[in-house]
Amino acid sequence: MSRFVLDASVSLAWFLDRPVPHLAVQIWRGLQQGSRAIVPSLWATEMANGFATAERRGSLTKLHIDRCLTDVEILLASAIDHSASVISIRQALGVASAFRLTAYDAIYLETARREQLPLATLDRALIEAAAAAGVPLFA
Repeated sequence: MSRFVLDASVSLAWFLDRPVPHLAVQIWRGLQQGSRAIVPSLWATEMANGFATAERRGSLTKLHIDRCLTDVEILLASAIDHSASVISIRQALGVASAFRLTAYDAIYLETARREQLPLATLDRALIEAAAAAGVPLFA
């Protein structure tokens, strides 16, 4: 069983992207087969924002979002854990500045670094920052 830090770019891709990127499909299958994802607390907010944006743009209906949320709740109960790491504003800003990331992405990078786990992301800037920081990527 593998463990990794899951970025919202991957988990939103499951529901919003057509076609779903290969890496996102691979991660979904891994979670179904016993892998465990770790997420920082902001992951839930990013998921909610992604669904709200999709609804506003008309790409998802309320009914479809409700089905997506059921899938997310099942994953939270079976395959996704919340990180116990607390990352301060100062730490998030420091990582964001050092690697030219948003503060949100800096939290994912720092969570992976602290948990000593690979990072699963589709975000190009975060992929580059992980390489520079010596954080392995989910493969």
